[in-house]
Amino acid sequence: MKIKTVLFSLLLIILFSTQALAQDLTVAVAANVQYAFEELKTEFQQETGIIINPVIGASGKFTAQIENGAPFDVFLSADMDYPQALAKKGLTYSAPKIYAYGTLVIWTLNDIDLSKGIEVVADPNVKKVAIASPQTAPYGRQAVNALNFYKLYSKISEKLVYGESIAQTNQFITSKAADIGFTAKSVVLAPKIKDQGKWIEVDKKAYEPIAQGVVILKQAQKDNLEAAQKFFDFLFSDKAIQIFKKYGYILP
Repeated sequence: MKIKTVLFSLLLIILFSTQALAQDLTVAVAANVQYAFEELKTEFQQETGIIINPVIGASGKFTAQIENGAPFDVFLSADMDYPQALAKKGLTYSAPKIYAYGTLVIWTLNDIDLSKGIEVVADPNVKKVAIASPQTAPYGRQAVNALNFYKLYSKISEKLVYGESIAQTNQFITSKAADIGFTAKSVVLAPKIKDQGKWIEVDKKAYEPIAQGVVILKQAQKDNLEAAQKFFDFLFSDKAIQIFKKYGYILP
């Protein structure tokens, strides 16, 4: 009888452990969202008890990884193009939805006069300009669009240094490997960063709106669909909206 009781107890432990593990969410997070995401994650975990394991990177790279079977439950992209491409390939549980619009800024930790606006990148004293890779990072793509809008791209193309994502681009700027760089407003407003250097917004007429999308992936259907749906819904809650606003995002 005792053996049966012990076995039953062990079975319950295994069952509840499996259920708890299945509740953990793996979320692919575009690098521009990483600082806001820390607060989003904390609020959501306190509210639901569901653990989130974020992976930070470039939206284009995440898309390629998801196409090759990467086990992400939810994808927070830096644009809508990548989630929509995944939806067309049948790799999402539902249609992607815009959670916020991002803003492009120019940021420097050097003694550079930003009163010229974006034209400052053509200044002879500016030797290196950091941007995220236009191939994998939407903010990099929009930085190129802004440079082309002002007919600066061909003038400064040799100055450009490319980060794999906004995160690596920020490293170029903060380490002063680049004199100046293009990043997301959400980065320069992050509490741990906002007192570093100076920044200005790039005129929104110079680039396409950065509509950032979230989507639940087919992977979530295996174990975590309920938890994934809760997190998806949370991103459009009043608490999440206030966090997004704090980091300079424009809400849809």
